[in-house]
Amino acid sequence: MSKTNCLYSGKGLQLNKLDNGFVEMLFDLQGESVNKFCRAMFEDLDKAITLLQSDSSIRGLLASSNKSVFFVGADISEFGSMFSEGGDLIQSYLDRINAYFSAIEDLPFPTVAAVNGYCLGGGMEFALSCDYRVLSEDAKIGLPETKLGIIPGWGGTVRLPRLAGVDVAVEWIAGGKENPAHDALNAKIADAVVTKDTLRATALKVLAQAAEGKLNYAQRREQKKSPLPMNDTEALMAFETSKMFVKSQAGYHYPAPVAAIQNMQDAMKMSRDEALKVEGKTFVAMASTPVAFNLVGLFMSDQLIAKKAKDWEKKSDKKIGSAAVLGAGIMGGGIAYQSAYKGVPIKMKDIAQSGIDLGLSEAAKLLNKRVERGRMSAAEMAEVLTRIDPMLSFDNFDAVDIVVEAVVENAKVKHAVLKDVESQVKDDTIICSNTSTISISSLAEVLERPQNFCGMHFFNPVHRMPLVEVIRGEKTSDQAVARTVAYANALGKKAIVVNDCPGFLVNRVLFPYFAGFIALLRDGADFQQIDKVMERWGWPMGPAYLMDVVGVDTGVHAENVMAQGFPDRMSRDFKGASDILFEAGRFGQKNGKGFYQYQNDKKGKPQKLVDEDTYALLAPHCAEKREFTEEEIVARMMLPMATEMARCLEENIVGTVAEADMALIYGLGFPPFRGGIFRWMDSEGLQKIVSTAENFEKLGAIYQPTEGMKKLAADNATYYTV
Repeated sequence: MSKTNCLYSGKGLQLNKLDNGFVEMLFDLQGESVNKFCRAMFEDLDKAITLLQSDSSIRGLLASSNKSVFFVGADISEFGSMFSEGGDLIQSYLDRINAYFSAIEDLPFPTVAAVNGYCLGGGMEFALSCDYRVLSEDAKIGLPETKLGIIPGWGGTVRLPRLAGVDVAVEWIAGGKENPAHDALNAKIADAVVTKDTLRATALKVLAQAAEGKLNYAQRREQKKSPLPMNDTEALMAFETSKMFVKSQAGYHYPAPVAAIQNMQDAMKMSRDEALKVEGKTFVAMASTPVAFNLVGLFMSDQLIAKKAKDWEKKSDKKIGSAAVLGAGIMGGGIAYQSAYKGVPIKMKDIAQSGIDLGLSEAAKLLNKRVERGRMSAAEMAEVLTRIDPMLSFDNFDAVDIVVEAVVENAKVKHAVLKDVESQVKDDTIICSNTSTISISSLAEVLERPQNFCGMHFFNPVHRMPLVEVIRGEKTSDQAVARTVAYANALGKKAIVVNDCPGFLVNRVLFPYFAGFIALLRDGADFQQIDKVMERWGWPMGPAYLMDVVGVDTGVHAENVMAQGFPDRMSRDFKGASDILFEAGRFGQKNGKGFYQYQNDKKGKPQKLVDEDTYALLAPHCAEKREFTEEEIVARMMLPMATEMARCLEENIVGTVAEADMALIYGLGFPPFRGGIFRWMDSEGLQKIVSTAENFEKLGAIYQPTEGMKKLAADNATYYTV
């Protein structure tokens, strides 16, 4: 594009004259790999709109991107400061942005958005303000705002239902998902879907047809600016049914999805500009909630851990081209599936054919589910399976770049296996252990090259759980960490690097939580009441149910390891409920009996049932049953986790509060709306946390607040500074 054809050039966009009286608004945010709506972008948009409005020779506008994405949305890093400014200033901010988007919609000529790659949040709202949308086949489009505890605030709840209908708007806005291009076409959000190579040419063709009167863009605009074409009965059925369903799915801890639907209902009889005011009020109300504050904070923390993982990957001197897993079974099969599915060939070794068969069966089961759901073809499944090489020997192990040991959780067995595999691989091959509790430094004692060894702790089930803990032992090299993180990235996992200790990070703080639970049972609490209270608090499952899912036998083994590692806090002088169930052979879901009894439903999924035998087994070892308040149950459950996580931070087991919070959210399902364990402590107030913990110190050292916690409380400070 020659200089004379450039009408405007700023930090975020350019306006360029094209042939036939057309102008292209080319988004290209300087210094960033993606486009996002930020202060610099809006400053440019303001100036560009003024130029567009003043030039009577323009016949049409093409909006496009010079990057691999159209827009990833708003710059979330600016949200925190904006939310803290208060309702009036937030509303003023929304009014300004909506004035820009409405000005685009009201231009005296047609507008077409050529959408490539991601088009999310504010990016989709901008595209909706254009008359037509042409998407590339690889485009992903959506309004994810409810996942941040807010609603679309730049016209999403106004234009989408008027363009695509209430059902589509409810699904897209309340669900907050990214949607493929062809789904957008079927929903009448996109006007065409084409290849990347033909995107711009097709968009210009649509623009020409609109400018020539072959497409009635004025009618399209009127549709988006008018009240919804529904009578009261239709609206009542559509909106009320949607609110009930969405509330049942989202739960009362997440008000934004239902608020978005209510917002659309309240504005259904209004014009665009009136409806935008309703949307603004709802946005301000949601932005002022602790849920939005916490979820936006999580988004920023997620970006931080992604950046740290990328930085580690950049330090890797070698790309992981092939891998191996030792120990097939469920966990080994899950790791093999994930590696093969993500394109990294993997050898799966076991000492017994039965183990190999189990591992292959696990991988095939997961792939079959994808085929059944239409997410993969049978041919693609076969291709993935060819990337798994099952074996009973170490043949060609000298060709692999990384080995993950996933054998039984026994130090002696692991020592033997690790020493054996080290003799079979190249000198620079990285060896990892998937141990969940055993010290990496102690496992490295038998190795000749401990610098090439670290922990790589996957969470079960591997294909669902996002977190991978990468554990640095005393002699682990930076290169071993870098390559292991690079492999985790290749598997699509969230890698968090932690230092070595028994249980590492997640299990180290999980078992004090379980200890609080066991002590509550000793003191006469009902495990069903505890489960219900903690699930209402936000956990996906209560501690009794969680222990059944993990496996009571697994839990008892881990409790013993943690007690040896931290005897002052994690050993106990009484017989706990987990020990009693273990001795009775009640291991949880794996054998159908734990705290609860389990029976498979028609789909083969285990359903928990109350089992009075559990109460009979526990009664001789517990105080007489009594009611505890919800507040006391929450305090006795959560404070041991909080104090232990504070110790992990102070001992440099984890580097930052953000990484600690994300580890619990991705590894345990900590309630996201609470923002993480440190966000929760901040919101409660460290003075209250320390005071409450000190009141429970008689129950054991797991309730003792750390010196760091006491200092923050004394200074009236918080863990997070933003």
